[in-house]
Amino acid sequence: MTRKKQTKNKKEIGAMILEPGSSLRNKTGSWRALRPIVDKSKCTSCGECIKFCPEGCMKFDKNKKADVNYDYCKGCGICAQVCPVKAINMIKEEK
Repeated sequence: MTRKKQTKNKKEIGAMILEPGSSLRNKTGSWRALRPIVDKSKCTSCGECIKFCPEGCMKFDKNKKADVNYDYCKGCGICAQVCPVKAINMIKEEK
């Protein structure tokens, strides 16, 4: 039995970030089908939405209430799911 010579598979390099902060130029909010709306009167400033947001789109505003950066929010709804007082509702995105 003869053995075939094994060769390494060449793989192309994909999706590289070559410049720090360059992702800020790629506003991804237009991908969203649902938009989180924060009812500031219900928000208790617990920060759960901020901790769990995978895109880092949730921040506190000047009144220490949850606020959404819609330029980058993809509408996943995690913030609404983890909010203990249900201060965040997901509504259909109107374009």
